[in-house]
Amino acid sequence: MENNRQKMHEYWRRNLRILLTLLGLWFAVSYLFGILLVDELNQFMLGGFKLGFWFAQQGSIYFFVLIIFIYVWLMNKLDREFDVDEE
Repeated sequence: MENNRQKMHEYWRRNLRILLTLLGLWFAVSYLFGILLVDELNQFMLGGFKLGFWFAQQGSIYFFVLIIFIYVWLMNKLDREFDVDEE
């Protein structure tokens, strides 16, 4: 019983690490790139738009969707490792 409890504790610890890492990346892209660093990024162009403007208007949304797919992939991998997957 104690071994199972330790296993689940490790599972949740790693789950939280994945979650916090991805949220930190999302914060960096949406807040830092879209707000704080917008003037520096506007010196570059992406698809005909200034890069800072692109991150503020669309890049952070695209990145958020990408993070969702990365989270699902990482959690499926973690679930299989700890034998808690649905298959």
